[in-house]
Amino acid sequence: MTDPSRSFGSVVDAYDRARPSYPREAAAWLVGEQPVTVLELGAGTGKLTEVLVALGHDVHATDPDEQMLEKLRERLPEVRTSVASAEAIPAPDASYDVVVVAQALHWFDHDVAFPEIARVLKPGGRLAAVWNQRDERIPWVRKLGALIGSQDQQDSGEVLEATPLFDPVETETFRHWQVVDRTSIQELALSRSNVAVLDAEARAEKLAEVVAFYDDYGRGMDGMQLPYRASCYRGTVVDRPAAGGSTEETRREPGPVTDDGADPDVLLIDFR
Repeated sequence: MTDPSRSFGSVVDAYDRARPSYPREAAAWLVGEQPVTVLELGAGTGKLTEVLVALGHDVHATDPDEQMLEKLRERLPEVRTSVASAEAIPAPDASYDVVVVAQALHWFDHDVAFPEIARVLKPGGRLAAVWNQRDERIPWVRKLGALIGSQDQQDSGEVLEATPLFDPVETETFRHWQVVDRTSIQELALSRSNVAVLDAEARAEKLAEVVAFYDDYGRGMDGMQLPYRASCYRGTVVDRPAAGGSTEETRREPGPVTDDGADPDVLLIDFR
């Protein structure tokens, strides 16, 4: 059976076209306005990476899927990239000011990944996580969610609170909208891990359901405004003893790396 965490490479073009970006304000809250060194885990095709680079940050983007990183490199050829997981980060101790994760924290083995993240953060460095979540308080958005599957998400605040490695955990939410049309709503469905792992016949059936949904609720050529909430979390790494022993330092030397450098502003209505 296909590991859903490795399923996106097979639908990378649909993923890149259909997934929403992140508000500039959210990226600034996560990482800061002043340029810092940033390690991005699970960077995918570079949706958040692009915003961080525009803010002036020095970003090292990593992802376990080479196909996803290829798309990122097309968009951002100057950004350093590595095929790597959160459980084995190819970087020495105390290398980065911020480690940021967009839409990927749920894929990590937290017992292994959190100590790795703490290891590569400088003293006082932060782990920051963000989730783009469809606002399913709106009936038609909730119906879309039921059709294409539950969102890959979890309460990142609770996850971070549960580890003694980061403290305190702060939260903030930023609202934004994405225009989707008859084509991009199908690509949005394809970009879901639960749809990406289906065989060709099952995918076709699912897309037919999505098209029928759009024809019922959509706005024709004008598309529809899909509301999102970017839920953001950040925690500061706790003080820890310096890593000891040359064995650990040797083990953590980088391996093979590919390096190419209820709210009043929301309308709770159906769009029938």
